Amino acid sequence: MTARLEWLLGGIFAAAVIAAGLMLGDKSVIDVLMRLSIFGLLALSLNLLVGYTGLVSFGHAMFFGLGAYAFGLLMQTNAVSIPLAALLAIGAACLWGLVAGVLCIRLTEIYFSFLTLAFQMLLYSIIVGWVSLTGGDQGLMGGIPRPPFLGVNLAEPRQLFVLTVIVFVLCTLALRQIVQSPYGFALRMIRDNPERARFLGVPVQRYKLQAFILYGIFGAISGILMSLYVSGAYPDFAFWSTSGDAIIMIMLGGVTVFLGPLVGAVVFQLLNDNISRVTEHHGMVMGTVLLAIVLGLRKGVLDVLMDWWNGRRHAEEKAS
Repeated sequence: MTARLEWLLGGIFAAAVIAAGLMLGDKSVIDVLMRLSIFGLLALSLNLLVGYTGLVSFGHAMFFGLGAYAFGLLMQTNAVSIPLAALLAIGAACLWGLVAGVLCIRLTEIYFSFLTLAFQMLLYSIIVGWVSLTGGDQGLMGGIPRPPFLGVNLAEPRQLFVLTVIVFVLCTLALRQIVQSPYGFALRMIRDNPERARFLGVPVQRYKLQAFILYGIFGAISGILMSLYVSGAYPDFAFWSTSGDAIIMIMLGGVTVFLGPLVGAVVFQLLNDNISRVTEHHGMVMGTVLLAIVLGLRKGVLDVLMDWWNGRRHAEEKAS
């Protein structure tokens, strides 16, 4: 899977999402495409930590929920604009990522994973317990206002859809630039052999902390988009099941290819939507289908395609 082919697939996906939402104009279709964009960004941000740094986080929902709640609470005050509320919410995610990251990166493997889960459940407990601020189990009461922004009427689904896709594309390009930069290659070195990276002078702990904060920032942005989409924020955003869904997405799509998590998010969401429509035993059927896919492919969808592509090119080179 060459970089050129990845960009081509990414451009086709973005163009198809925007065109489908604008041309079809059906609210349910727009809803599906918006959720694909939001959860696609959530999965891509998680893979920055899992696929490129080698740190498996069980607590990614903490940034998704934190971004949604911080943005929603600021917007409910009617004292800040959308850009300022978004920047302050991202700032809150940076601060939480710094505190949690300093403690989490001291551990490795499963211990790191469970400590991230502990931080996520801590935030969830705060959200549920601080009823006067967050609304507790009911979420933010009264919803989140969606005032016009740069001439865009965010109360109109198609215009909100376009804004969501634009933010998604910009964030995807930013993540792509990060993983293809010298810093991104240093993260791969840390993933593959941290001792050798340290021997070569790479500040391993500092780079891990930076990756932790960056993955939190993009996770918070996806939470901000979700809060705008549903005009609210709810405890489920910060619950462990949301973290589990994100992990399933990146495993379905593949962790070794940049666009793999995006493909996994699309597969997961479409399966989830269609299965829930045809049976009341949604969980059992969904689990069976996912198990069959994982056991059948043994890798993510794009991982398998990449292996096929590389094998085909190798055979052609050998034949010539």
